[in-house]
Amino acid sequence: MKIYLAPLEGITNYVYRKALFECFDGFDKYFIPFIRAKQNLNLSGREKKDLLPENNEGMYAVPQILTKKAEDFIRTVELLSEYGYQEVNLNLGCPSKTVVTKGCGAGFLDRPEELERFLDEIFAKCNIQISVKTRLGMEDASEFPELMKLYNKFPMKELIIHPRVQKDFYKNTPNLEMFAEAFAMSTNPVCYNGDIFCVEDHQRICERFPELDAVMSGRGTLTNPALAREIRGGQALTKAELRKFHDLVYHTYRAEVSGDRNVLFKMKELWFYMGPLFANNKKYLKKIKKSEKCIVYESAVAELFSNEELIL
Repeated sequence: MKIYLAPLEGITNYVYRKALFECFDGFDKYFIPFIRAKQNLNLSGREKKDLLPENNEGMYAVPQILTKKAEDFIRTVELLSEYGYQEVNLNLGCPSKTVVTKGCGAGFLDRPEELERFLDEIFAKCNIQISVKTRLGMEDASEFPELMKLYNKFPMKELIIHPRVQKDFYKNTPNLEMFAEAFAMSTNPVCYNGDIFCVEDHQRICERFPELDAVMSGRGTLTNPALAREIRGGQALTKAELRKFHDLVYHTYRAEVSGDRNVLFKMKELWFYMGPLFANNKKYLKKIKKSEKCIVYESAVAELFSNEELIL
């Protein structure tokens, strides 16, 4: 079974992906957090760095596009093709209110007729493979069977289903009953996404859906960067490996990002996920969270790694 890295805005950027690939690998595809398709095609500095081939060397990377305008999607695809990408992903899953209120991400699911016209145009005019990442709807999973009928009209590379609705965000549990119905209905290859935090979670999905071709991991990998390797039967994460991974991410940010505050903002985001890997983490995470200078942060991290063990 194939394993994909989910795109998480602001976190799984090229710095994180390169470190993950170098230290652990294990993923068949690395999805790049969404770029906002714009009329003028001016990519931000962050977006350019995320997309540069040299920042994705050795891995099969798939850019994700966020938009509700077909013409902007098509122009962005043309630009991405110049970078050498063979596949793009349409974001119909982002639950963020700032995205949804603009009619993008999961917000597009509320307008199926408009979505169908959008898909008609991009599949007719784009000479590239297109996958779609979706939720079950905005308010209720009962919306999804009609969306599946729509999706089945188009030759998708893959349909990646996160079986929650927009209003769930990441709360509640994935709706596996609706996923099962969608999996049975789909004429396109299906990838499962949602709450795979450990090997046992993956096994449960595989046992319930033995014909499933791929799964996607996001927050689970942020918590345990060796998760894909472990799912494939490899060794469990070690403290030495986690320290190496942390240091690679941290020192790359120090070289790439200006100012202690900006570097530490990035690292504190990671520790929100990685912190629970350590048995007695509270006092160390408190020091990390309160640190405003890199030298203070480095001391807190060194203390954590020296004094505590992983609880995998």
